[in-house]
Amino acid sequence: MIQRIQRAAERLQRKFATKGIILMYHRVAEKDIDPWSLCVTPQHFAEQLEVVRRLTYPVSLARLIQFHRNGSIPDRAVAVTFDDGYANNLYNAKPLLESYNLPATVFVAAGYIGKSREFWWDELDQVLLQPGRLPDQLDLQINEDAHHWELGAAADYPEDDYHRDFDCRTQQRQPSARLAFYFSVWRHLQPLLVEQQQQALDDIIAWSGIKPIARSTHRSLTLSELCTLERGGLLEVGAHTVTHPLLSAHNTALQRDEIQRSKVLLEDVVGHPVTSFSYPYGAYTKETTALIREAEFKCACSTVKTAVWQRSDRFQLPRCDGKDWNGEEFEKQLLMWFQS
Repeated sequence: MIQRIQRAAERLQRKFATKGIILMYHRVAEKDIDPWSLCVTPQHFAEQLEVVRRLTYPVSLARLIQFHRNGSIPDRAVAVTFDDGYANNLYNAKPLLESYNLPATVFVAAGYIGKSREFWWDELDQVLLQPGRLPDQLDLQINEDAHHWELGAAADYPEDDYHRDFDCRTQQRQPSARLAFYFSVWRHLQPLLVEQQQQALDDIIAWSGIKPIARSTHRSLTLSELCTLERGGLLEVGAHTVTHPLLSAHNTALQRDEIQRSKVLLEDVVGHPVTSFSYPYGAYTKETTALIREAEFKCACSTVKTAVWQRSDRFQLPRCDGKDWNGEEFEKQLLMWFQS
């Protein structure tokens, strides 16, 4: 009974508390198939920034954390963040952020800087989500486990299905058989170590007969581009591990190495302390948050979709993901988040 009363009191307190929103983006580019709804077009991104500038109190993530620690989050404070470290954050997002004078934090997976191969999930969609036909069966040996897929209807992927699958999650459409097959393979690859992911991808590429190419819309930042990203002081770099593992699936030693080494690698490049972190896939445990504190980060961002308020844990900060909405759609979502 006492716990229920306490929870009810906290909900009431939260309802009337001043709140901030941390926005999460990934890619700003023209749309291709986007199974995880990670891409926002430059036009829509500009419209969303206009809404942020007009309706909110824009702050950097570092400033929001300072307000949080001081117990004084400004009403409708908004901080912008990006995950992974795509090159289009520099070429497409930064000029728009500068035009609206909006700060942002870019969380970079340090091991992908300058890498010729795309992030594993992007390479997987390039192989599995192109119109055409794939073999009827897929067999993968992952560690000592054998995995088998009968593709059935997923073997054929006509143009009509391909276009219907564009951003199906945002549009809340039922995925095609091919897209469902992609999600199934993705789930098996997600918890693996990066070497195991790359081996599995190589096996899938050989099986499919499709050789992926490096797409300008999906490539990661280079070393020089990372430094250029911070030039001017409006954008800052945060850490996002080295190889983008599912931290909650791995032991303490690997988690510690991924967290601490990402900080060191990025600080060597940008030449100043890197103080913020975001969890790959939004996945972490209590042990992970303790490792973040041990590495002397000042905050860490999750993917829990709600507002930040005074009692939010700064090592489990919620974020609201920006989809490819126009300005009007985004404004409705933003106002809903502030009411959460």
